[in-house]
Amino acid sequence: QVLRKSLPRGIVLSTGSFLVYEAHKLISGFAEVHASFKVEEVIEQADYLYGSGETEKLYRLLVQHKNSDDAELLWRLARASRDLAQLSSTSAEEKRQLAYESLEYAKKALEKNESNFAAHKWYAICLSDVGDFEGIKTKIGNAIVIKEHFQRAVELNPKDATTIHLIGIW
Repeated sequence: QVLRKSLPRGIVLSTGSFLVYEAHKLISGFAEVHASFKVEEVIEQADYLYGSGETEKLYRLLVQHKNSDDAELLWRLARASRDLAQLSSTSAEEKRQLAYESLEYAKKALEKNESNFAAHKWYAICLSDVGDFEGIKTKIGNAIVIKEHFQRAVELNPKDATTIHLIGIW
């Protein structure tokens, strides 16, 4: 008699637990899809702003994602930081700060994806910019590292005209 009364309750509890578990799996799956969609959406917005010459807006968009694990976002942030530093309206101290910041973002992009040609390209460009603040001795010392990263970028993407041009200058 006791077994008959508790059996339906056990089935209801088991069914309830199962439904909670399945709902959790479903929501977790949506969160993963949403997160990857968001990265793609931010990259799409960033590329649009870059193409439109909206340097400040681009930087403000991407700096929100400075702790990202996505190399595509990080190299774009390095480029945006560098581009902001190149503006004539940027003060000398801000230029210096942005140069070092851009190098850190490029370095982080490389750490996240060593096979990303753009991360290598922007690391080399940003390292060269930092050399302007470090002095000629450091700039010359960095030249070999810069060239190696340009070469690696060309190996990974032999059709990137900017990298080919930059390595040609070397």
